[in-house]
Amino acid sequence: MTEFRGDTSARGRRIGVAVARFNELVTRKLLEGALEGLRAHGVADEDVDVAWAPGAFELPTVARRLAASRTYDAVICLGAVIRGETAHFEHVAAQAATGIREAAEAAGVPVIFGVLTTETLEQALARAGGDHGNKGWDAAIAALEMASLLEQLPKEA
Repeated sequence: MTEFRGDTSARGRRIGVAVARFNELVTRKLLEGALEGLRAHGVADEDVDVAWAPGAFELPTVARRLAASRTYDAVICLGAVIRGETAHFEHVAAQAATGIREAAEAAGVPVIFGVLTTETLEQALARAGGDHGNKGWDAAIAALEMASLLEQLPKEA
């Protein structure tokens, strides 16, 4: 039996980050967490590029472009979709998730879903460096692990 497992050793890795500007109070904290996580695992600042999209709905387009460039070992998508009084929340969250998955599949590069979907701003802040940790950090670690794992797996035919 062969077992494949990614690790978080990251020296020399290039990472693209797509961040939604909407709800920037939250997304900037997610970005800070992701950057801290990358630095802690050996990614140099000059090996990280950050692209700001208007909102979570636009993240898949940015992620697809970054991933398709073959410049990056992984792409991290960060956003915050907070429920309001309309169905807008469901549409944006679903389209962001689907589009981010499709971007990864199209490029064959890890594209990580780091988009918070919460009921309130307080819940989002708790997950962006508050009581529930920083999901940006978690997304960065997932990106490193996936980049390492895909290097180990057999190549697509």
